[in-house]
Amino acid sequence: MSAERVNALLIVPAYNEEASLRLVLQELREVAPQFDVVVINDGSIDATGEIARSLGVPVLDLCFNLGIGGAVQTGFKYALQQGYDAAVQVDSDGQFPPDRIASLVALVLDEDWDMVIGSRYLAEPGYEGSRVRRFGNLILSKIAGLFSRQRVTDATSGFRAYSRRALEYLADYYPPDYPEPESIVFLARQGLRIREEPVAMRARQGGVSSIGGLRPLSYMSKVSLALTLNAFKEKPFPTAERRRDK
Repeated sequence: MSAERVNALLIVPAYNEEASLRLVLQELREVAPQFDVVVINDGSIDATGEIARSLGVPVLDLCFNLGIGGAVQTGFKYALQQGYDAAVQVDSDGQFPPDRIASLVALVLDEDWDMVIGSRYLAEPGYEGSRVRRFGNLILSKIAGLFSRQRVTDATSGFRAYSRRALEYLADYYPPDYPEPESIVFLARQGLRIREEPVAMRARQGGVSSIGGLRPLSYMSKVSLALTLNAFKEKPFPTAERRRDK
């Protein structure tokens, strides 16, 4: 893929990320200038929205905090409305390297994959993190792999590229609470093509993770239950007529 402008949107969900957002957006502008960017300001009570606007980045302000699922789904709907062929979810904490965005998008646009997941656990050297988080991700990846019938190593990765077909589906059915693991199962059950790519994760550029201490264990338990229950719920692909109605 060339350095010319690409019809793909970088979706940056942000909730109280004033400590890292400026660095993230500046780096995206420097390293991936061929992509458009939108920040989904998820009801932040700090300067998140102001920072993005000061850099000339479009901002969609949510009236209150919807959580990661609602914020990213807002970005999906915006991408469809604006006619993008692909979109990339880029977390606002700066942990994922922007120089890998183009390669993920190329797999979507040039090789027809529907979702490409940047996996921290396929990269060399492998991602360290805390033992609790590694254990939680291992369990969730095994469960997501079981229900999607494919190998999954990083079910909770927030660095993903999506095709337009995937956007059309997830704009209606993106899970609100535990979207990353569940969306793998949802798309796989619709026959969409999913793959993982190794991505080296960096240190958080600022702020504090919302999942710390023993919270990953609670998160793992809740997501495991949600994955199991949703595996038995059929969510048909939205028709063109339904989408026009919306």
